[in-house]
Amino acid sequence: MGDVIDRDGFRANVGIVLMSADGRVFLGRRAGGRGWQFPQGGMRQHESAEESLFRELKEEVGLENEQVRIVGRTRAWLRYRLPSRYLRRHVQPLCVGQKQRWFLLTLQCPELCLRLDLTPQPEFDRWRWVDFWQPVREVVYFKRAVYTRALHELGPLVFRDGLPPYPPWWPQSASALADAAPAPH
Repeated sequence: MGDVIDRDGFRANVGIVLMSADGRVFLGRRAGGRGWQFPQGGMRQHESAEESLFRELKEEVGLENEQVRIVGRTRAWLRYRLPSRYLRRHVQPLCVGQKQRWFLLTLQCPELCLRLDLTPQPEFDRWRWVDFWQPVREVVYFKRAVYTRALHELGPLVFRDGLPPYPPWWPQSASALADAAPAPH
């Protein structure tokens, strides 16, 4: 089944923020050491966002539906454009970026449930739990604004007394990365 690309050239995708009981988030290293990121993946034709979420969760980290709890999802699509050098101009329709529906999940089983080896070509070869804002620092630069927006929107669903403080490396202006929600307390 092919990618779902809208008329503006954005590929429909789901992004997954998986949280541990202590408030840290899952970060996976792309196979071959090609950077760190949250689990994510393209939606297929006639597949709902939730169906895509659970398929990607199983393929990328080996989790079944009942091993997680959906805390929430972003209200709208979050988009990012691919840098010109990543565009596959010979493929039609041309994909210029991704539009993502982000989900926040909590892990409901021991971390032994996490399996990266369930597909012939695993997405990740390593993983670790990191502080809430760390993925913004480690993801490839062109996804940072989307990660910032997703974490700002989803974080209040679990951090009722305010988002975790920004780390020392955080840019002076969060707007340098995104038009983010109000800063945490």
